[in-house]
Amino acid sequence: MDYVIEMEKITKEFPGIKANDQVDLKLKKGEIHALLGENGAGKSTLMSVLFGLYTPDEGTIKVRGQNVTIRNPNDANNLGIGMVHQHFKLVHNFTVTENIILGHEDTTQGFLRYDNAVDKIKLLSERYKLKVDPSAIIENISVGQQQRVEILKMLYRDADILIFDEPTASLTPQEIEELMKILRHLAEEGKSIILITHKLTEIQQVADRCTILRKGKYIDTVDVAKTSNEELAEKMVGRKVVFEIEKSPAQPGETVLKVEDLSVRSTYSNADVVRNVSFEVKRGEILCVAGIEGNGQSELVHGLVGLAPLSHGRILVHGNDITNASTRKRSLSGISHIPEDRQRHGLVLDFTLEYNLILNSYFGETYQRHGFLAFDAIREHAEDLIQRYDIRSSHGPLSLARSMSGGNQQKAILGREIDRGSELLIAVQPTRGLDVGAIEFIHKQIIAERDRGKAVLLVSLELDEVMGLSDRIVVMCGGELVGEFDPQTVSENELGLYMSGARKRGVA
Repeated sequence: MDYVIEMEKITKEFPGIKANDQVDLKLKKGEIHALLGENGAGKSTLMSVLFGLYTPDEGTIKVRGQNVTIRNPNDANNLGIGMVHQHFKLVHNFTVTENIILGHEDTTQGFLRYDNAVDKIKLLSERYKLKVDPSAIIENISVGQQQRVEILKMLYRDADILIFDEPTASLTPQEIEELMKILRHLAEEGKSIILITHKLTEIQQVADRCTILRKGKYIDTVDVAKTSNEELAEKMVGRKVVFEIEKSPAQPGETVLKVEDLSVRSTYSNADVVRNVSFEVKRGEILCVAGIEGNGQSELVHGLVGLAPLSHGRILVHGNDITNASTRKRSLSGISHIPEDRQRHGLVLDFTLEYNLILNSYFGETYQRHGFLAFDAIREHAEDLIQRYDIRSSHGPLSLARSMSGGNQQKAILGREIDRGSELLIAVQPTRGLDVGAIEFIHKQIIAERDRGKAVLLVSLELDEVMGLSDRIVVMCGGELVGEFDPQTVSENELGLYMSGARKRGVA
């Protein structure tokens, strides 16, 4: 068999955890090979070994049949291996061209041959159907276009083995569709691709074969065309996964959150990015704000929790006006918040897990005495949440948040916010970048909160999540609410038309 990559018996251990335990992976020329596993299963570690970011403790790597030692990413690049990381490695105030040639500059007598680089980038863009402006500044282009810049960086260095680490985690549905086309085109051109993902639909869409890891161990390699989503999910998590969201009909009670004619100002200009929004969330229901990314949902939530300035309008929680209250006072008035960006707004990455679990309650009597932290109470609280929410990490309460997988970071935030017992839970993109097992767990927790009589405001871009979790849906487009719907009677197609701005109607 003609393999371009053969990884055999790869083992990589960190203090307290075996990230990879005797793992095998074989990549054929011209195939798209998915690497599937739960958050923390060892997928990214295995690919970091292949890309030279980590040195394996045991095992061998062959590239095009030859045994190799990959000590760093430059060794990987020299072997024709490129990697697009989940969090892009781009300099935001550089142009597209400057980012692509960085570390690989073409010079003559000390002078940069910039025009040659631009010409090569344009040729690569056309050949691989990657539409990008070489002169654009990175911070001014969309996330989807930034990803194309990362792909061009690999192609510019003549890579023909391409690793994509969770490439769709930050993309809109339209950008995901575009990326899938790009991946197929790259494979047709003879590139060999490893796709790290936990999204089963994407695997079925583009992958030829799939290797599954679970808790650091190799489970199986399957032919995707002959394997169902249910089989893939069971191999990934070690049990049957329920794809249908099960919930009883809502029993809404009195209003918990009332938003009246709210407008939120942009943090970058004086313009309003949310305009005249009004709605209510009642006890015992899940209201979902649906929309395509960038239509004001993030700013609306920031306005509600005190992270963005309001132009006008009122916010009432249980009838109490909190419009001008501080962020802490809003939190203490009964609002729990699972933020959209877990690393930027949800956690302090260089704090331990136990400190992250008390970020919004450390000042209360339970966790401090006369200004001194009560370490025993903090540890006990952390161990309780770790147990209840299945938060996995290498050093338990003492693990740095930065060292945890995305799914376990999200479970930590979920546990912290639900445990506070607030009357209103605001959950923004609660399952973004998570595997099917973690998604199922988080959906059950959100429904359980609703069934305990809490009010839930959900903000999501995932249409299946919107349709499955919501009791009512409001659609946001261009900073305004453009329609209210019953998930039992509206179709995904109709929702899509309102989300794109093709249709508009009043909100009750």
